[in-house]
Amino acid sequence: MGIDIETEMYRIRICFFSFTGQRIEDMKIGANLKRLRLLNSLTQEELANRTDLSKGFISQLENDTTCPSIATLKDILDVFGVSLQEFFSEIQTVQFTFGTDDRVRPTGNDDPVAVELLVPGAQRRRMDPALVTLRPGAVMGEQDIHGGEEFGYVLQGRIELRLNDTIFPVRKEECFFFSSDRRHSVRNVGKGMAKILWVVSPPTFDYTGR
Repeated sequence: MGIDIETEMYRIRICFFSFTGQRIEDMKIGANLKRLRLLNSLTQEELANRTDLSKGFISQLENDTTCPSIATLKDILDVFGVSLQEFFSEIQTVQFTFGTDDRVRPTGNDDPVAVELLVPGAQRRRMDPALVTLRPGAVMGEQDIHGGEEFGYVLQGRIELRLNDTIFPVRKEECFFFSSDRRHSVRNVGKGMAKILWVVSPPTFDYTGR
């Protein structure tokens, strides 16, 4: 049996209102539409051509100066391979701030190197921020070579960063940046704890204390 599109759209409106207390027409959806367009490497003109809309209308949608009908929105989302349910669910559940309870800790509490992944679900993002804490003398073992880039800011203590066979000293309030196609490891060379805010892009931070 085929799906009755009008009935399905009405059901989505009712479910969305009961879940959020808002009408779809009142939602600000422009930023999400633009994000999906850019993720699919489409210009406004290319998206307009694929949906039989005008470039000006796409621009108005992305700037929230007009609201599409459900049918038009569905046509746009079909280009991205995203359903209406997925689109509105993401708008409602997106999280912008993260506390200590949100952190993922792949290492044990007693490990000499403690890693806290600050933003869960990094696989769906373009970067993976982590807080790395090293006890005095601790070494974060050599990481596998991979594509991407890494940035670190030393919040506390002193470390040595090894890239291939070259060692670089990095002190508190100093930072480092390198392409991840080098063998890399860090060691705490200070007498106290060392803390590093470490960001990897794309998200490949998989240190588990090995």
